[in-house]
Amino acid sequence: MITSTPQRGALSLAATLLTATIALYMALVAFGNITDFGTNQQFVRHVLAMDTTFKDEDLMWRAVTSQGLQDAAYVGIIAWETIAALVLIYGSWLWARRDDLRARRMSTYGLLMVMLLFGAGFIAIGGEWFSMWQSKNWNGLDAATRIFLFSGVVLIVNQLSAPRETPAT
Repeated sequence: MITSTPQRGALSLAATLLTATIALYMALVAFGNITDFGTNQQFVRHVLAMDTTFKDEDLMWRAVTSQGLQDAAYVGIIAWETIAALVLIYGSWLWARRDDLRARRMSTYGLLMVMLLFGAGFIAIGGEWFSMWQSKNWNGLDAATRIFLFSGVVLIVNQLSAPRETPAT
């Protein structure tokens, strides 16, 4: 009996490469934050302290000025980035092995983790709650939006690559 490897679809290949791209990005972000801890630590501290915003009295009650809480938030971000990177690396490996069902599931989890971090974490909480949009020096909204949108596109490609069920006749 001769068996053949099923032909790889273009969407599955796209899902593989795009998921691997986000995995690489997240791994590099986590690695950078771990090995150069102080740079983005300052970013998180300034955003949470709201010390470069318009300092509107109606908003400043939201500021987190405790360095312990600021650093705990930063470590939490790094942990989330690291886990998301590992999940996406695993998803990419599953795509490469052509285990599409599990690859899609793991990639979806990892991509949603990225979208939650950049969408809910940086855009919503950092941008709106802590008024990061008001800061000229510590405003990461453009970068967060790029990654959020790119991850969303990759998530769509991952879902589009799912096999279609044909209706029974």
